Formats: sequence, structure tokens, C-alpha cells
Amino acid sequence: MQKIIRNNALNTFFQPILNLKSGETIAYEALNRPAVTKLFPSTEEFYEFIGQSNQVFLFECFCRNLSLKRFIDRLNDNLIPSTSLLFINIHPHVLLDSNYHSGETLQLLSKLGIEPKQVVFELTERSAVSDVALFEKVLANYRSQGFRIAIDDVGSGYNSLKSLIYLKPEFIKLDKSLIQNIDQNREQQQLVKIIIEYAKQSSTEIIAEGIERIEELVFTCEHGVHYGQGYALGKPHKEIKPGKIPQYSM
Repeated sequence: MQKIIRNNALNTFFQPILNLKSGETIAYEALNRPAVTKLFPSTEEFYEFIGQSNQVFLFECFCRNLSLKRFIDRLNDNLIPSTSLLFINIHPHVLLDSNYHSGETLQLLSKLGIEPKQVVFELTERSAVSDVALFEKVLANYRSQGFRIAIDDVGSGYNSLKSLIYLKPEFIKLDKSLIQNIDQNREQQQLVKIIIEYAKQSSTEIIAEGIERIEELVFTCEHGVHYGQGYALGKPHKEIKPGKIPQYSM
């Protein structure tokens, strides 16, 4: 892991997030992936190891900085609008760590020419935060600086739904397990409709993850989901490429 940090030995991919009404690419999610090795044959196993180590804070900060720097480098290379949002995966416990100083992030953003309002912290951990009051205070501090919050994996379990109540995120990312084959599963449809109704009442915007089939795209569009992400709209690439909504007939 130290060798990876020292050599910047992670591949960074950017997957587009599209406005499902206009077809415009409004954001990209940064995905940092290690090379496949015998020790870590998959990205999931690698990050599971990181999560069990005592280097989570160090590695998360490394990934955050790497994502931001490569985002700007590749935006300039591909002439993509500089106002695009960037979603960065981050463990909520990192934000609570006393070693984490938001001022360092602001300094890096200023150096790179990125506005804080372009950065969305995507909270990825499915376990609950124990000190809710403290975490709300921490998030309020980041929001006052312009950063926004997304909850990932919504619908994957109890904790992710519970998080919506007290974190009040700007974005809800529907877990891909909810979206896959949603046109064929009434239970998934009912849960998604409940979350959509909640989002309307709380002025939260929804992103459907894992859209891979036209039928999934049609359902999310018809039921008022704001944004979409998935292979049907655009795969992760090292280059920053806008996504595209495929043509379909009703």
C-alpha cells in the first residue's frame, strides 16, 4: 500500500452521471482501482483489506487528492466544461477523524481551480455512524464551505435508509441492486417509489446507479428519477467522456 501511494500506482476512472431529461452529463464519479495481483485479484478485495488496516485515513486522503488532480488534468485534455461536478467516495469515519482538516482540501481545490460546490462527498460505508450529533455538526461545517453530500447504496440495507433521516443529503444514489431488473420486480418498484416520494418532500435529488438495460432506463425516467449512472449511459474511462442516453421507442 505504501508503494502504491509513493508511486501513485492506482488507475483512476471517471464514470458519467447524466440528467435523464436533458441527456446532459452533469457529473463524474471518480473510481480508483489497483492493478490486479495474486494478492488482490479484485478491487473489492483490495478495498476490504484497506478497510481492515490502520491506514484507512492515509489512503483515503491519498485517493481524494489523486482523484482531484487527475480530474483537472483530464478535463483540460478533453475540453470538458470545468463546471462539471465530481463525486468522490469517502468513508464517513475519515470526515470524523481529528487528523482530517478541511482546510487542506480547500487549499488543494484553490490550487487546482475547483470550486467546493463542484465536489460531492459520496459516503460509501454501509455501517451506521455511532455519534450522529457529531457527524451532523461535521457535515454542517463542510456544507458551509460549499461541499455537498451524497449517500451511496441507498436501498441496500437498513443503515442506508436510516442515514437519509439524519444526514439530509443533497443526492441519494439508489443502489444498483434496486435498479437491476426493476421493470420485472414489484417489490423493488415499491421501494424506489417510496424513496422518490421522500426525495420530493426533502428537496433531494436522486441518482439511479447500475442502469444497464433500456427497460431500467425507461422505468427510472417515467417515475421522475433525476439522474442516472450505469453502463447503458456511459462506462468508466480513464479519459473524461460525456455519457449518452441510448435511443429507444416507447
